[in-house]
Amino acid sequence: MSSATLTSLAMLKVNIDQGRDYLDYLRPFILQVLYDHKPDPVTNAAVQKHIRSDFGLDIPERAVQIVLKRLSRKHPLTRKDGVCRITDDLPNPGIAAERATADRHIRSVVVGFKEFSKDTARPIISDDEAVQAICSFLAEFNIPCLRAYLRGTAIPTLENHDNALIVLMSKYVLSLQETEPERFNSFLLVVEGHMIANALLCPDLQEAPKTYKGVTFYFDTPLLVRRLGLEGQANQAAVENLITLLHNLGARVAAFSHSRDEFEHVIRGASNWINSPDGRGPIVMEARKTNITKSDLLMLADEVDAKLSAVGIKVLGTPPYVKDFQINEKAFEGVLEDEEVWYHNPRAREYDINSVRSIYVLRSGNAPRNVEEAKAVLVSSNSGFAKAAFEYGKHYEELRQVSSVITDFSLANMAWLKSPLGAPELPMAEVIAFSYAALQPSKQLLEKYIGEIDKLEKQGNFTARNHQLLRYSLLAQEELMNLTLGEDDEFTDRTVAELLDRVTAEIKKGENEKYQAEQAAHHQTQQRLAVEQAEKRRVQEQLYWRCQKKATSCAWVVSVILGVLLSIGLFVSIGLTKSIPVIDSSIGVLSLAVLIFMTLASLFFGTHVKKIHSWVQSKCLKWFLRRESTSTGLNFQGV
Repeated sequence: MSSATLTSLAMLKVNIDQGRDYLDYLRPFILQVLYDHKPDPVTNAAVQKHIRSDFGLDIPERAVQIVLKRLSRKHPLTRKDGVCRITDDLPNPGIAAERATADRHIRSVVVGFKEFSKDTARPIISDDEAVQAICSFLAEFNIPCLRAYLRGTAIPTLENHDNALIVLMSKYVLSLQETEPERFNSFLLVVEGHMIANALLCPDLQEAPKTYKGVTFYFDTPLLVRRLGLEGQANQAAVENLITLLHNLGARVAAFSHSRDEFEHVIRGASNWINSPDGRGPIVMEARKTNITKSDLLMLADEVDAKLSAVGIKVLGTPPYVKDFQINEKAFEGVLEDEEVWYHNPRAREYDINSVRSIYVLRSGNAPRNVEEAKAVLVSSNSGFAKAAFEYGKHYEELRQVSSVITDFSLANMAWLKSPLGAPELPMAEVIAFSYAALQPSKQLLEKYIGEIDKLEKQGNFTARNHQLLRYSLLAQEELMNLTLGEDDEFTDRTVAELLDRVTAEIKKGENEKYQAEQAAHHQTQQRLAVEQAEKRRVQEQLYWRCQKKATSCAWVVSVILGVLLSIGLFVSIGLTKSIPVIDSSIGVLSLAVLIFMTLASLFFGTHVKKIHSWVQSKCLKWFLRRESTSTGLNFQGV
């Protein structure tokens, strides 16, 4: 188990034992945003935007929502008339001041390391190289350094390590411990910040298996409507992010053919009401707001299959009725009535019941213990419907573990908690600084972390998969409500919009009409800006991973060529080339020269093929990113 996995898992276990979970890591960041920006009203989207701009962290709105709900229990966040506002002074977490202090300590360590390296065979020239060396050292030896701080044990001497930078960094740390206690204390702050940054960003989850592989998530009709942007850009972005998370975890996203048919009927039905003064409903209202015409909707209805396929949703045939796996549809209708799930259109209820019974057919009588084993799950935005499906399964089908229906809200949070924060990467020095500033642990807490690390090391059988499971599985049950938690309107933009619509509908004076026009123009401007920013982030992330893939390919090409040349050089050196006539003299001489050069480089500088592979990959990645930056105008941080 890697040092990053071990420390992240130990920290999470200690926090869970004290009644906290991973989402509590986000509390100080969100509280700082509320204190600094005082958004009015307080919404998921506004807080998410400030977190991204202030700290560079990309946290889904739904995760923000859970943390906001927790904060509202202890702080003056009050909901009235559907709008949440800050009603009194909030405490200042003080991240900015602590971050500045952490920056100074990190800078002191970096400058000192560069000075220390001047008289060595491997001088460090740039700050980036120094930070990279420090992080490489801590990736392997964070725990021994923490033990040295807390228990007075020796920091290991690494003369025989195959990474020259790590050897150099270990000598620097030993020198600090012996001769510069003040700067050594700064280094210990970096140790803590690096440990906390790993726990926050969870890079080890890159190695975790795709835990939803083999599971198909069937989206119901309202989610299809949202994904194609027919209920506004905010709803569209939320569903798009959920699909991306599910695909990254190996899942398949689909829709039943009867849901696809319902989707088409809904679009055609809405098109008939666009030009009518009696037309209502979210599709009609959004169409009027964005100038979508009747013909636009009719064209979309004709292209439903292609549109869904383009956004990663595959239409699959509704399974036939199988007697052994059929549900009691009359009993399920009764549960829907008990849960007060009402339908304006009776056909919509029939479609929902058909979807639930289809999930039972696809599960073929199996009662999965977790989502990973579920095979098929229906995803809905209707929390009442999801609760009804859960209650039916619990009382009629002995299906208590994983409901046939899960809300998109719950699924998005579970999927995000299984994944690390995405690219593009932040500069590591910055991450260390704000991680320490927000979550700096006491010495007592550090002792508990080390104690837990000792226990895990003795057991020796924990992996990134264990970290992934622990990260999401112990989220408070009252918040996930047996995987059927519905989206609370407390911190959403929709509540604000609905309130404004109600107010403006009641006021008919000319002055109000002018105000409404100004608000609409402002809202459209914000929407355009949000779309542009989201598109920029999407393109930036796609380009980053494309460059990463190309850089990896280049590195492997160089490694293979170098390996071939070294092999030929070895054959030349021991006189075997006479039996291999395809090797001419020029190739033999070149290969022998490469073998001699690599031997000398390994002898004096510790250079080997693996190190060259990493160096080529890093340089190629930077070159590709700079080229993309020049051609697209996008800024890739950390390059």
